[in-house]
Amino acid sequence: MGFTENTIRFMWNIRFNNEKSWFEAHKAEYKAVLERPMQMLAREVYEGFIPECGDLDLMLHVSRIHRDARRLHGRGPYKDHLWFTIREPDREGSDKPAFWFELTPETWSYGMGYYLAKALTMEKLRARIDSNPRPLMKLARELALRKEFVLEGEDYARPKCPPDKPLSEWYNKKTFSLIHEEKVDDAVFSPDLRQRLIQGFTFLLPFYRYFATLDQDVTPR
Repeated sequence: MGFTENTIRFMWNIRFNNEKSWFEAHKAEYKAVLERPMQMLAREVYEGFIPECGDLDLMLHVSRIHRDARRLHGRGPYKDHLWFTIREPDREGSDKPAFWFELTPETWSYGMGYYLAKALTMEKLRARIDSNPRPLMKLARELALRKEFVLEGEDYARPKCPPDKPLSEWYNKKTFSLIHEEKVDDAVFSPDLRQRLIQGFTFLLPFYRYFATLDQDVTPR
């Protein structure tokens, strides 16, 4: 069983009733309409996508609804949105992008990118563009033709290059994601969602391979 209207209804309810007593009284509903469907979708997408990944060592992670108690910052103890990621295992010093899917009460989205790229990672990207822009230019053309994903991310307040420079939209990013986002609609409830995510991640795989190797580049001087 996948996501239903009850899934979205529960997510709205947890947003406006974000306290332990309410959640404990509705825990069975949470497991039935949100936790199990998210875990099932995540496993199916992971199992369908991994054969495309060759030698990449990627792991699946499904978020928990409980917030980290150290990071509540005045918010309730539960998230009103859930996600899963497919990513390399965390290694000290590494800075890798991830594939992800997220569901909120208002929207669903998926894509590939960084939650918050290290400044050094983006510096290495700029150095790679300066030394050989063609590989990323080819990927950028494919991105524009596909039209499923768009480049998003915060720009530097002071641009690193003029806007007419090739790949300036990449060059001036502090961090980025390639994202597809829609308002919650029938696509979320469709059995076709699994295959759409697998196809989207497969399209993004060459982008992942390009960016995942940035932390192996020599530090720019």
